[in-house]
Amino acid sequence: MPTETFLEFEKPIAELEGKIKELRHLSDGGDMDIAEEVTKLQSRADQLLADTYSTLTPWQKTQVARHLDRPHFSQYVQGMIEDFTPLAGDRTFGDDHAILGGPGRLRGRSVMIIGHEKGLGTDGRIRHNFGMAHPEGYRKAERLMTMADHFGLPILTLVDTQGAYPGVGAEERGQAEAIARTTETCLNVQVPVVSVILGEGGSGGAVALAVGNRVLMLEHSIYSVISPEGCAAILWRSSEKAKEAAEAMRLTAQDLMKLQVIDRIISEPPGGAQRHPQEMVRRVSAAVAEAFEDMDRNHDVDHREARRQKFLGMGKVGLA
Repeated sequence: MPTETFLEFEKPIAELEGKIKELRHLSDGGDMDIAEEVTKLQSRADQLLADTYSTLTPWQKTQVARHLDRPHFSQYVQGMIEDFTPLAGDRTFGDDHAILGGPGRLRGRSVMIIGHEKGLGTDGRIRHNFGMAHPEGYRKAERLMTMADHFGLPILTLVDTQGAYPGVGAEERGQAEAIARTTETCLNVQVPVVSVILGEGGSGGAVALAVGNRVLMLEHSIYSVISPEGCAAILWRSSEKAKEAAEAMRLTAQDLMKLQVIDRIISEPPGGAQRHPQEMVRRVSAAVAEAFEDMDRNHDVDHREARRQKFLGMGKVGLA
């Protein structure tokens, strides 16, 4: 069902859909037959939606990637992973709710799935710290990756965070070291790794879980070393220049595909993943399964070496 939360650039769509709801309400309450008028308006709304989302600017894509109604880690797990068993704790300090993970089965294949959880609703977002992990979250991810490697389980990571939590306590407990260790572990495991950028892929907090043999991105997701607001604050000393920063940063899936930073773009339903979460889960499930099957066919490939060479080769591609 369409979301009730509209972004700024979606106002014309919101107005049309509002009229459609009013007409349907009038039709339900009386003898008026306005089916033809509703059909015409719905057609106009659908076309406007398709046209709008086919020409999104990088800043608009950033807004879509952050949409509160986009499906989160828990919804993907529920929709595509069977027999999921969540594992908690880093065996050092405690459990972090911004990163979740555990073993399960994807279309019959045993996998270790790890990802950022932003949370649903106000209470959920607070509980999961808006997907911004503390060091113990990354140490938990490192532990689960090591376990997966020991048991020969392919690893699936789902990335959706504006970045690791930058608080004093997190820094005191070794945030940078925890991110670096997790990235190193992701590079060193022998099993195949598939990573999917679901919404925001921000800073080292995202990279730590995105060092995959196959890196996939949703059509309207973003992936960058820093947020547009952070970039604008550094370059122009004003976060109000975030729109210009987003244009220059090449953070969209389409830009990163050209730069060979990612391997595949997963198309989103009309109006974005937030409008059709179940369909988006189905598309991600199919794309991930296809990525693992593709690696299965290459029996002689050393997944660890292939992954290392993939990332060492980045930066050699021209920006033209």
